[in-house]
Parts: sequence; C-alpha cells; structure tokens
Amino acid sequence: MSKSNNQGRAYEYVWLLTLEKEISKKREVVVEKNSSFKAAQNAWQTISKDLQAAYAVGASAAMQTIFDLEPLILEENGDVLTLKIQTDEAGKSGDVRDVLIIRCGIKWEIGLSLKHNHFAVKHSRLSKSLDFGQKWFGVKCSPQYWADIKPIFDYLQSKKDKGAKWVDLPAKEQDVYVPLLNAFMNEIRRRNAVCGGVPAKMVEYLLGQFDFYKVIGLGRKQITQIQTFNLRGMLNQSGRKSQPAQTIPVANLPTRIVDICFKPNSTNTVELYLDGGWQFSFRIHNASTLVETSLKFDVQIIGVPVEIVGISCRWGV
Repeated sequence: MSKSNNQGRAYEYVWLLTLEKEISKKREVVVEKNSSFKAAQNAWQTISKDLQAAYAVGASAAMQTIFDLEPLILEENGDVLTLKIQTDEAGKSGDVRDVLIIRCGIKWEIGLSLKHNHFAVKHSRLSKSLDFGQKWFGVKCSPQYWADIKPIFDYLQSKKDKGAKWVDLPAKEQDVYVPLLNAFMNEIRRRNAVCGGVPAKMVEYLLGQFDFYKVIGLGRKQITQIQTFNLRGMLNQSGRKSQPAQTIPVANLPTRIVDICFKPNSTNTVELYLDGGWQFSFRIHNASTLVETSLKFDVQIIGVPVEIVGISCRWGV
C-alpha cells in the first residue's frame, strides 16, 4: 500500500476512534470491525507518532461541530448507534463516504468523506476501452469519440510494447494530453446537446449518490474544514427533542453546462463551469513510470453553490 493510502486509512481510523470515544459518553455505540477497519488499524501503526497526534487533534477539533449539525447522533432512543468504515467497493460503486454513522432503529445514517491536506474529489480514468459517458452520465460515448481517441491510444500502445517510460515521450502534452482532453470535452458537449440531465448526472457521479460531510484536515493551518454536501436533504435532520444548532440548506444540482475549456496556459487541465456555482477542474496525468494505455484524472472542486456551507474548526480551541 502506498504512503498516501496508508495516511488516508489512518485518518479514517482516528476519526472512527474519536467518534466512538465521544459518542459513548452520551449513548451506546458499537464499531463494525470489518476488513476496512482492520486495514485502517494496520495503517495507523505505520505512521509516525507526530502524525498520529496531529490526526487526533484534527478529528477532536471538529467533533462538536458534527454533533451540533446532527443531533440524531447523540439522541438517546434505546437503540444502538453503529460506526463503520466503508469498503473500497463502495467507492467504486459511487459512494464517496468513508465513515458511516448509522442508527438502524430509525433507518437513519450520515457519512463523512475524510481527507487530509487535499481536496481531491475523484480519480477517474480515460482509456482506449473505458466508456466514460456510460459511467459518468449513463449515455454511451459516440462513435466519433472512439474514432478521435483511437490514434492516441494506438500511439501509446506502440510505446508500451517497447517498454517506454512517460519521460521518454518527446511531446506527451501535444501528442497525448491535448488531443485526449479535446476528445473528452467534445464528447461532453455532444452528449449534453442531445441528452437530458447530463450536468446533474456528472455532479452526482463526481460526488456520489448520497449526501455527506466532506472533512479536510489542514495540518499547516491547524484547521479542520467541514463542507456540507446536502443535495437531497439527507443531512441536518432534527431529533425528537433537539434541533440542529445551524441550518444547512439544500443545494441544487446543475441544469446547464456554461462552459468547458482548457485552463489558461495549461495543456493538461480542463475546467468545467456549470450553472448554480458548480465548477470543477480535471487534470490528466500518467499514474505510473512506464507508458500505459490509460490515464488518470485528478478532479478538484474549484467552485460550489452558496448553499454548500464551509465551517472551519481551529485546532486547540
């Protein structure tokens, strides 16, 4: 497992333990010790004591805010609250939540997407055979798209067969990145022109099918930031006797693509602008040393609707 994967799993582990510790002061709670829990527990042992301490402080700083937003977590109703770390398969099927907080007795759950020192959304791929249209918005890519990308991946296949490295390609930006991103953008424009709901489906693909809190630990700033992705009204529900300390509005999914274009002065990044304030960037890159016939996207949210609330929790306060 890579260093970044270990750190990500370790961050999930400390959040699970901190939630268990604080919730158990108010009500009964159990942790589901599945394979993901064990992987996170093992990852926790691989990081330094200093990093463990920083992760723990960051989790503790945001705990009361989560409880204030979600009174059903601490509400005592005779049932048992369950905490679990999601499996990798959940992410592959479109669920971006890492940790779930569940009350089976009232059929209620919320999820946290946990990040440390980065804001990435998804790491999708483009390849010679991967139909991103079908995966992203439920419409198969057109014959024109496959014709546009064929010479690009034929070129990469020839280099792969020779055992070439990415650094050996004389002009990978102009020969690979630019034409592939142009094909990607043109296909989105084509599908959007003839198919309904493409903007909303793209956002749902990027953010998952469930509402969630995105929690980002920013070590250098000593802040844990919480972002509320309440697209379906699943977050911020009232309890029988308690109300959320802050109201989280519901954010609308987009209905129009305003523009999709290259980021200024870039050959590897395109930006997608949607109505309602939604903005994403897609940076394409090779994820290995040797040439492969697939490339990975680093997707970032660069703009959100005003209804997406951001809350900063300072460490040690």
